[in-house]
Amino acid sequence: MWFIISSLVLGFIAGLIARAFVSGPSPRGCIPTTVLGIVGSLLGGFLGYVIFDKNPTEGVFQGSGIFGSVIGAMIVLFIYRRRAAR
Repeated sequence: MWFIISSLVLGFIAGLIARAFVSGPSPRGCIPTTVLGIVGSLLGGFLGYVIFDKNPTEGVFQGSGIFGSVIGAMIVLFIYRRRAAR
């Protein structure tokens, strides 16, 4: 139960930080920001696994820390904006 709550809180914080660093239009509201942060956390965990070969026994998709979550959320936000611009 605490894992889910902490993932939601960390995702929301990572989404807020990513939206602050990346200028321009972005999805508004608590739920899109939280989803952005959680997807960014999964992407950050995947990139950490691929680049650093970290925790290979836990699987490819894993959560990352706040730094990896913010970096992943920024990448997801860039991709979202590119897709929305078309």
